[in-house]
Amino acid sequence: MELKNAVVFITGANRGLGLAFAREALARGARKVYAAARDPSAVRLAGVEAVKLDVTRPEEVAAAAARARDATLLINNAGIAATGGFLAPDSADSARLHLETNLIGPLLMAQAFAPALAANGGGALLNVLSIASWINRPLLGVYGMSKSAAWALTNGLRHELRGQGTQVLGLHMGFVDTDLTRGIEAPKTAPEAIVRQALDALEAGEEEVLADEATRQVKQGLSVHPSVYLQA
Repeated sequence: MELKNAVVFITGANRGLGLAFAREALARGARKVYAAARDPSAVRLAGVEAVKLDVTRPEEVAAAAARARDATLLINNAGIAATGGFLAPDSADSARLHLETNLIGPLLMAQAFAPALAANGGGALLNVLSIASWINRPLLGVYGMSKSAAWALTNGLRHELRGQGTQVLGLHMGFVDTDLTRGIEAPKTAPEAIVRQALDALEAGEEEVLADEATRQVKQGLSVHPSVYLQA
């Protein structure tokens, strides 16, 4: 997958990681960048085409796919992250909201855009995942559950889309210095650094990116005994 002359569709592109993806895609010579957001007026980056999209609404997903039939790269970036574990009083409602946005949203997008990617030579799909796909702590318990499910979705889509020549890339990282993590006291990586690694990996034909040292350590810790997800 090459970014030069690519047609890129990015969800949640009005700020944070999505905005960084849009800027970097333009910098690498993308022919067109669709920047999707629930409020398209919030997309203020010059050179992109703003699209109204709430990934939890099937009718808006279908409209976006119809508009972007020329897409060669889909970046599923839109997501939510609320704090709280499974024993919190509102955890069931929070879980439904997280799953609708972080799991069902990317699933609907993949279903809607797969035909366009196939028609345009295969292209690629990039799902923004997390270190929380593999470890779960009470601070982000429900969020972690949704990202674990999104990781499984990504792995399944990789096999289903391989036959049409679509590259599927999963991006895992820890805390990124965006509005989403404001108020969390922890080491954070600049979104631009995450995006550069992700797009480098995409252009190299890779299928997974571990974008910071903490994520690389956690991935390695899955095979030790006791596994990292069992450790207190």
